[in-house]
Amino acid sequence: MEIRLLNPLDAKNYLDLRLEALQTNPEAFASSYEEEKDQSVEKYESRFQSQDSLTFGAFENEKLIGVVTLVVEKKKKLKHRANIFAMYVSPEKRGIGVGKNLMLEAIKKAKGLEGIEQVYLTVVTTNDLAKRLYSSLGFKKFGEDKRAIKLGNRYFDEELMVLFF
Repeated sequence: MEIRLLNPLDAKNYLDLRLEALQTNPEAFASSYEEEKDQSVEKYESRFQSQDSLTFGAFENEKLIGVVTLVVEKKKKLKHRANIFAMYVSPEKRGIGVGKNLMLEAIKKAKGLEGIEQVYLTVVTTNDLAKRLYSSLGFKKFGEDKRAIKLGNRYFDEELMVLFF
């Protein structure tokens, strides 16, 4: 398995995996498949050139099997913070350390960025595997967002977690 930052050449594979994620685990993302199915590859080509939004990919035999995005806050009073978004591993590759390796790479990058002191993430309260992973990496729950996501007539709560350096 190789973990590396995605670049513009990875945009099509990322978009395909993103759409898979939105269909496979719709409760885990604020965005929906319907909202993103017509997104252009160019959107991600541009995003993968940003210094404030860094997306890491896990590759197995050159196939993208997992992703996570680290976003650095831009506002002056929040520049000590970063956020984890869009964490996803293909179902057939779960449970073998892909998510952990992606998170470790994102955390390592965050620690290496000047001024970053803490990293935030949210996780659906029903996702016990992800919550265990994040806790094992040192993230602590500091709150809960009730009814954070509404999917049809069903609500999902999210845990708010933070890792301090």
